[in-house]
Amino acid sequence: QVDLVESGGGLVQPGGSLRLSCAASGTFFVINAMGWYRQAPGKQRELVSTITREGTSTYVDSVKGRFTISRDNAENTVYLQMNALKPEDTAVYLCNALVRQSRWTFDESTYWGQGTQVTVSS
Repeated sequence: QVDLVESGGGLVQPGGSLRLSCAASGTFFVINAMGWYRQAPGKQRELVSTITREGTSTYVDSVKGRFTISRDNAENTVYLQMNALKPEDTAVYLCNALVRQSRWTFDESTYWGQGTQVTVSS
């Protein structure tokens, strides 16, 4: 079992910044990748950014140049620094982890955090 706990959401004005954190805890061998999704009312869940254990990252086009994902493997934590926020960034942001459960197998499981609300409004 892996628990993911997000924090750092809130209300900011357009152009403002937030830093989201997601900490993983529980029993697992290694987290192969972590990422952030977001879901706004009436919209499909969208993959925002991912980062592998090695540090390779991806971003959806709409956040490139504004968001930065990073991770601390020792702490099993992923961060999302969000700058120049826009109203269209408003959503529940969900942490996701791709977890290898055991050193004895290569099976992977996906876990989700509870979500943290980001609201960008003046």
